[in-house]
Amino acid sequence: MRALVTGSAGFLGRHFRAELERRGWDVDGWDLVEDNDCLELFRHSTPTRYDLVVHAAAYEPHRAAIDGAADHLARNLHLDAAMFSWAQRTGQRRVLYLSSSAAYPVKLQSDAFRHRLVESNVVRDQTDMSPGWEWTWSMPDAGYGWAKLTGERMAAGMSIPVHIVRPFSGYGSDQDERWPFGAFVARAARRDGPFVIWGPGTQVRDWVHVDDVVAGALAVVDADVRVPVNICTGVGTSMTELASLMCAEAGYTPTFELRPDAPVGVAYRVGDPTLLNTIYAAKVDLAEGVARALRENGAVR
Repeated sequence: MRALVTGSAGFLGRHFRAELERRGWDVDGWDLVEDNDCLELFRHSTPTRYDLVVHAAAYEPHRAAIDGAADHLARNLHLDAAMFSWAQRTGQRRVLYLSSSAAYPVKLQSDAFRHRLVESNVVRDQTDMSPGWEWTWSMPDAGYGWAKLTGERMAAGMSIPVHIVRPFSGYGSDQDERWPFGAFVARAARRDGPFVIWGPGTQVRDWVHVDDVVAGALAVVDADVRVPVNICTGVGTSMTELASLMCAEAGYTPTFELRPDAPVGVAYRVGDPTLLNTIYAAKVDLAEGVARALRENGAVR
């Protein structure tokens, strides 16, 4: 079995590549960091037909860039469109499209709702709209959410099998400091005091370990599920709760410095794992994931 992983040097991409190789797949990786621009691959027909294309490539899908880099919308749309066109043109056998929880309407992710997001909450076309549906209720999270929502629309028009997953807040030991979990691990390893938290600290996320993101997504492919599936745990943890858990595991008690002027994102983003649980159940809880990350980064004394 042969696979292509785009964005193979990124956080999710390298974990997909490692897991597929562990399962005995022959994997080709393309990533700008490794001087392999997958757009160059997509512009030209290739005799290679992959059994699976894992499309993990995206331009900086972290909060600071989501809020501050408006041009990434066009770049991500171009990237996804090129991939789908290439996959169709060259007859790729199946595609795993990594969408995002950012595709969900932001109005369902407020403190007023505290609503576990269900796959059907994403309105992907006019036939999904019930009478009285307001357009603003379908607004996703910033340009990145629009790109992923559009990518899902592209996938719906493909004649080859496409599997869509919506990962929530994926994390792991090797995540860098542009993402909250990676930043918190670095601060705990340095034993920062005060310990900086972007925003009010009350914003809640559904933290799902990268091992479960990868295994859950591949389980969706193996089960040949053709509808979008949340990759989530259904458990919400605030930024302050995560920081407290991490510092306790590292063995110190700093003060927290909140930065309300920093990029924050939505107030409450937690997924409903009901559909996922018919295929796969997450195996790494947050306490275990924190302990593993701190241990592997030398933060536990």
